[in-house]
Amino acid sequence: MTADAVVVLGAALAATGVPGPALKRRINHGVRVLNERKVAYLVVSGGVSGPPPAEAEVMRALALDLGVPDERIVVEDRAANTFENAVYSGRIIRERGWRQVVLVTDGFHMPRALYVFRRLGLTAVGDPVRKRTGWSRRKWCKACFLELWAFVYSAYLFRVGRHKPVVEAVWRR
Repeated sequence: MTADAVVVLGAALAATGVPGPALKRRINHGVRVLNERKVAYLVVSGGVSGPPPAEAEVMRALALDLGVPDERIVVEDRAANTFENAVYSGRIIRERGWRQVVLVTDGFHMPRALYVFRRLGLTAVGDPVRKRTGWSRRKWCKACFLELWAFVYSAYLFRVGRHKPVVEAVWRR
């Protein structure tokens, strides 16, 4: 099955309006996947995590610089975390009637991101960024360790049903 969109998950900005290494890795990889797989749309997902602008707006600008036409970019600028990336992107996916998306994020983050998207009933396949460009080995290992705990916590929240009110509130709009 051909994907309808590539969804790139945001990451922290280095400074106001300045992409950090993770955000650069992810958008570069996402645009490469968009072009190689001949996917129609690029969804950039990430809200304001510090001073404006939103991560998604910075990713949009980078995608435009990489040659993606504006009409192929869909901006989701509300998500503050992985769960919200799935909820708000999921709303876009459902509204547009898309059947499958390719999810792009760092390799250490991909298992949890796919888990959340799939638990919300979204059909997603992963295409992870495998390089740690811009990060030291120590920072990468720390991120992997923290991600393990975040996965366990996410599974717990789904198990106890904490996701349901948020999903219902956003998807019913």
